[in-house]
Amino acid sequence: MELIRGLHNLREAGPCVATIGNFDGVHRGHQAILDQLKSRATALGLPMTVVVFEPQPREYFAGEQAPPRLSRLRDKVELLAEYGAERIVCLPFNAALRGLTADEFIERVLIRGLGVKHLVVGDDFRFGCDRAGDFALLQRVGERRGFEVEHTRTFALDDERVSSTRVRTMLASGNFAQAARLLGRPYQLSGRVVADRQLGRTIGVPTANLPLASRSLALRGIYACVTRLPDGRELPGAANIGWRPTVGSTRPVLEVHLFDFEGDLYGQRLTVVPCARLRGEINFAGLEALTRQIHADLAQARRYFRTATPLDATALELPCASTGWTYPLASAPLAPEPSTSDSSAGARPADQDDG
Repeated sequence: MELIRGLHNLREAGPCVATIGNFDGVHRGHQAILDQLKSRATALGLPMTVVVFEPQPREYFAGEQAPPRLSRLRDKVELLAEYGAERIVCLPFNAALRGLTADEFIERVLIRGLGVKHLVVGDDFRFGCDRAGDFALLQRVGERRGFEVEHTRTFALDDERVSSTRVRTMLASGNFAQAARLLGRPYQLSGRVVADRQLGRTIGVPTANLPLASRSLALRGIYACVTRLPDGRELPGAANIGWRPTVGSTRPVLEVHLFDFEGDLYGQRLTVVPCARLRGEINFAGLEALTRQIHADLAQARRYFRTATPLDATALELPCASTGWTYPLASAPLAPEPSTSDSSAGARPADQDDG
């Protein structure tokens, strides 16, 4: 897989079959698009190319008010490659790109940059300054300049389109089983362990701390989770995702405690699979109250792993390619949310963040 960053690096890209979008989470709707793209790429004997933007357009315009990401760029690239992308083009979404007219976008990005011969996009795809370009314009220019344009096929489960918004809603409601069904795999977060305050060690609960991007979070609260180590081991535990209001934090963090584990994880890349929501974040009166609650959370997480039913791809009616994992994914929070907690659930955003 080849990763190309920036419009200036596209000169040597050569002809391709391409699609353009956010691909946030690379869910089963996105996977259907990638399958469609792969078929055309194979038929034409051209590389399968996916164009994404960084930041995502809604993040550029809305900032912290944009919907929380399901996947960071690194994870997105890995997932796109896993589902067949041979070339991933990451374009910086900035004032220069935003300022391109629709015709300039077609000429500079699609024709001179990508050398596109076949383009797969949604029939509601808009592009160029003030979103003036549309699917019809692409078809007209394509007929004249020698490339074909094909619209994406809708992928639905339970008579509803699979979208990043729908995945976020399932995560916020604590339905990790349904989120996995929409994604085609369990939802997970990954990162490299960094040194932090080491407060957990002082109360008998050491944690591995993974910094998160300083934008809104798809999850926020305390979760029973399974953590995958670089050596392939998967260990149960509990994680806090958020801002740690009692001790104060200048950035969001994922801190995970692994049950019955001893060892040094600094600098290692971990993957955390949230399985069940225990509660939201609470601003406790002090460290003593926080410590009592943490130990109660750990006991609840241990009980959950002793009694929960593991689910796999077959149980969730997922494609065979998604086999190879088994996790006890809950379909609802384990307890009602207290009024003092910070919940990740909020008003459902408009379903306009895919593409």
